[in-house]
Amino acid sequence: MDSDANPLDDPSADPFDIARRAAEQLAEATGVEKHDIALTLGSGWAKAADLIGETTATVPATEILGFSTPALTGHVGTLRSVLLPNGRRALVIGARTHFYEGHGVRRVVHSVRTAAAAGATTMVLTNGAGGIKEHWTPGTPVLISDHINLTAASPLEGATFVDLTDLYSARLRAVARSIDPSLDEGVYTQFRGPHYETPAEVQMAKAIGGHIVGMSTALEAIAARQAGMDILGFSLITNLAAGISPEPLSHREVLEAGQAAEPVISALLAKVVAAL
Repeated sequence: MDSDANPLDDPSADPFDIARRAAEQLAEATGVEKHDIALTLGSGWAKAADLIGETTATVPATEILGFSTPALTGHVGTLRSVLLPNGRRALVIGARTHFYEGHGVRRVVHSVRTAAAAGATTMVLTNGAGGIKEHWTPGTPVLISDHINLTAASPLEGATFVDLTDLYSARLRAVARSIDPSLDEGVYTQFRGPHYETPAEVQMAKAIGGHIVGMSTALEAIAARQAGMDILGFSLITNLAAGISPEPLSHREVLEAGQAAEPVISALLAKVVAAL
């Protein structure tokens, strides 16, 4: 599906119908009628797709209705069907649309809605992000316990009211800590981006209860909750946030930290997925 002619851009279109049709196309392309769990692999997490099980199908995301070409280096632009050792099916999403790309919230959450329409009841959302806690060194994986949405947007449309209590499942976080008891957790704060946060904005996030700053995940989590999914969130701390770190921020630094940590965090995520 060409990103310049996306049906989700039509305000009269039903995004859930488009997700249902996308799920039907996915089933046909992969030969898998139903997926049980979905994973969106952000910066630094991609190798987990090779460790969780046997990939039986890989589909370019743009061949599926509603998906866009990823704008960010580090996202592979594919949808993979993986057979887990326990016989369940995982859908690995390597095609994330970020809010800062300007395509609208419907496109941002389309992958989540498609995963739900494909049968997935658990959504694992991962990202690379900045850390506010000074003891989090680059390469530290952190569980997301809650979020603060500073995008001034929502994937919910109209008079749709969804409870976000325990949005990031305490049960699933406990499963993750059973694999690695040293895992810390924190509140993720989504900014609009694509610029990095100013030191003052980071201090604002800290003052209102944030521990992690980034440009994804929160909107996707809301859509996943609307779809009735259980959500597990992981951030890879790729750098200390602006004003916390003495060094200027750069995307190269983020990529390097992700590459350095990738073998360890991918192995961790694979063990967690096996336990879900």
